[in-house]
Amino acid sequence: MSFTGCCRLNRCRLTRCFASLAVLLVLGLSLQAFAQDDADAATRAKVLALEKAWNQAYKAADTQALAAILDNSLVLVEDDGSLKTKAQFLASIKAPTANQEQVAPESLTVRVFGNTAIAIGVIAVKSTQGGKTVTHRERFIDTWINRNGSWVCIATDATPMTHAGS
Repeated sequence: MSFTGCCRLNRCRLTRCFASLAVLLVLGLSLQAFAQDDADAATRAKVLALEKAWNQAYKAADTQALAAILDNSLVLVEDDGSLKTKAQFLASIKAPTANQEQVAPESLTVRVFGNTAIAIGVIAVKSTQGGKTVTHRERFIDTWINRNGSWVCIATDATPMTHAGS
C-alpha cells in the first residue's frame, strides 16, 4: 500500500471514530436530558404537594405545619405591598382578627431551575368585611429552594387581580 493509500485509510478510520464519538456524545446528552426531565417532574410534583399542604395548613391555622414548609428567612409580600417575616406571618394566622380563608388555587404551575422552583398561580381569598363574605382573586408567586434535601419556600408574593383575565 502506498503512503497516500495508508493516509486515506487512516482518515477514514479517524472520520468513523469521530462520527462514533459524536453519536455517543449525543446519546449521552439525550440520556442526561431524560434524567433531568424525570428529576424536574419529581420536583414539580413535590412542590405542588407542598403548595396544597400550605393551603390546608393555612385554612386550619396550623402554624406548626406552616413553620415546616416556610424557610426561617421567608420574605412575604402582602397584597398591599407590605412585608412580613415568617414569625409575623405565623402570628397573623393565630391572631383573633384573622378572618381570611384561603381557597384551593384556581391554577398552579411549577417551573424548575435546578435547586430552585417557582410556583405561579391564581387563588381565591374569602374574607369577612363588615359582616359580609367577600371573595377576591390574587395571583401569587412562590419561590422554593432545596435546602439540605428538603424543599422550603423562601419568598412569596400575592397581587390582587383587579381585572377578569386569567
